[in-house]
Amino acid sequence: MIKKALSALLIALPMMVAAQAPKFGTVSVETVFDAMPEKATIQSQLETASKTYEDEYKKLADELDKKYAEYQQLDQDASTPQAIKERRMQEIQELNKRATQFAQTAQQDLQRQQQQLMAPVEEKVMNAVKAVGQEQGFLFIFPDGLSVYQSADVVDVTPLVKTKLGLK
Repeated sequence: MIKKALSALLIALPMMVAAQAPKFGTVSVETVFDAMPEKATIQSQLETASKTYEDEYKKLADELDKKYAEYQQLDQDASTPQAIKERRMQEIQELNKRATQFAQTAQQDLQRQQQQLMAPVEEKVMNAVKAVGQEQGFLFIFPDGLSVYQSADVVDVTPLVKTKLGLK
């Protein structure tokens, strides 16, 4: 009796494993994000912030150019004392340093803003990917383009994720 049950189990086991082969999928997060309505809002907000920083940097650059032109005129004038020339050059260097620091701060702030604006969208997409994975019985869902090799058995779940998010 035990031998018969064991034999039946050994015969049925490979069939059960084959019937429940693990499912793998890929998702193009960029495609999903491009279809989301939040993308336009985020881009608009980042462009507005970037324009504000660019305008302010342009003011600094114009001031720097003006001071440098004035310095060149002073430098050509032999009657201008060396102490004044050195002081003007020091002012130019300080202004250049401020402009460089401003550009770095602006870039960091824009990156921070982008991360803050993208965080809820990324979470929404990841939750949709998880839900599709659970509903469809996927073992893994990888970002598109991550794997070196991909067999034909791997399913592109991008359309399912877009449907889950109510996107076209």
